[in-house]
Amino acid sequence: MKVFNKIKDTKDYITSIKNQSFSLGFIPTMGALHQGHLSLIEKASRENDITICSIFVNPIQFNNKEDFDKYPVQSGKDIEILEGAGCDMVFIPSVAEMYPEPVNELNDFGLLDQVMEGASRAGHFNGVVIVVKRFFEIMRPDKAYFGEKDFQQLQIIRHFVKTNNIPVEIVSCPIIREADGLAMSSRNVRLSPEERKIAPQIYRTLQKCSYFSSTLSVQQVRSLFLKEISVFSEFRIDYFEIADETNMQPISNWSESKNPRAFVAVFLGNVRLIDNIKIIL
Repeated sequence: MKVFNKIKDTKDYITSIKNQSFSLGFIPTMGALHQGHLSLIEKASRENDITICSIFVNPIQFNNKEDFDKYPVQSGKDIEILEGAGCDMVFIPSVAEMYPEPVNELNDFGLLDQVMEGASRAGHFNGVVIVVKRFFEIMRPDKAYFGEKDFQQLQIIRHFVKTNNIPVEIVSCPIIREADGLAMSSRNVRLSPEERKIAPQIYRTLQKCSYFSSTLSVQQVRSLFLKEISVFSEFRIDYFEIADETNMQPISNWSESKNPRAFVAVFLGNVRLIDNIKIIL
């Protein structure tokens, strides 16, 4: 597996791949890799000739400096994991390499970033899209793979690619969960043993909400979630919302959306966890 730290070296490698007419699948990551990331790599490997990844903890997408400072970094271990997974190349740039000049780009996502993660984390999606755009310019992938755990991010990247005519296919991949249902996340390692035991209640409650959505109203489902989660005082809810998964706008009646999805963000101790579930009516 090739490991590059410089944009020029990476571009030279990509050019050699393109000159051979190989298809290229790309997975952007912030490292601290887990099975969720590996599922993206496995899918990319099945669908492309060459699979490439990036590892970069992107400072401009963190609105909380403490969260950035505490984000787990394990580049040596991650390189071993990627090599074992069959990744062909990984790009691990420094912040200076990615952002040699001050970043002042501002992007308009319409209403997509005005709710949920966008409302709770000012500037987050702008930072995400800036780095993804730069990676796309460097990597020139045919397909790029994103997990549905960050569903709002996925939809914003799809919107950005479409509106800017960027020639890459965005491929969504299902949430990968631990055996007890907790959505896999690099932040899970920061949970204490006691918090880790409680964390699966997030998904269990989402499942209950999905199950009862056929007989309860949207507001009743919201009330059900809040009641069930409030049993555990360790949780602090940032938001719980039921929204249309295409435009990300909250709904008040099931008739307002053909594709509703429940979204949640909670704090467990100092760790912020997000999850979502598709509602089948």
